[in-house]
Amino acid sequence: MARPVVYFLLLLMTAATPSLLVESSDDTNHAYSPCSDTKVQISDGFTFGIAFASRQSFLFNSSLQLSPCDRRLSLSNSNSRVALFRPKVDEISLLTINTSFFSPESVGGYMVAFAGRKYAARSPPAFVANSSYIVTSFTLVLEFKKGRLQNLYWKRDGCAQCLGKSNFVCLNKQDCAININSCKNHGGSVDCSLGIQLTFSGTDKHLSALNSWYEVENLRQYSLFGLYSNLRDSLTSQYSKIF
Repeated sequence: MARPVVYFLLLLMTAATPSLLVESSDDTNHAYSPCSDTKVQISDGFTFGIAFASRQSFLFNSSLQLSPCDRRLSLSNSNSRVALFRPKVDEISLLTINTSFFSPESVGGYMVAFAGRKYAARSPPAFVANSSYIVTSFTLVLEFKKGRLQNLYWKRDGCAQCLGKSNFVCLNKQDCAININSCKNHGGSVDCSLGIQLTFSGTDKHLSALNSWYEVENLRQYSLFGLYSNLRDSLTSQYSKIF
């Protein structure tokens, strides 16, 4: 089984540089910008971004969804934010975004994962927060073909993990959400940092199978933070109040 890894993002960044994204000795991928095109192999680092904005901001001419790397969207001129990550290919990873100084609802409440320019790939917009609720737990799958990113998509469990838990509500029969007034940055006691379980599927540039998504599928009976229970305290001790 792939070794779980946690990546922390304490501040939202607007650009990726080699000094910010550390390269390991077995990393053969030297593309550090999320808008670069590249092919990867297992254990390479892979840089991608998550953009936060309104749902409409990700649409060109109000109808066509484009990648945040596409200049036609003009996200830099809107009230948007970008988080950058560089996980290892085919490792099950837990990405975190600290919301102590960042409120997703204040920039539009939706997020899109993306990478590449000529071979641009982007996820559908995912709801994160509005003035009433915030979703803090997500699963993101990066799908590759011959080492090239083809797709990013959010996997949902239909609220199975929050069924019967009074601190949660089920939104649209697919997302477990917390009342936003319970969050620390809204005067509550809960740290509502975002947790994104990241997995991989498809094949790398040597046609080796990427298996981390299938491993997670076999562990679906566990919640996101149950799977990383040994890391819960290092992420946020406040989650123990609600899980």
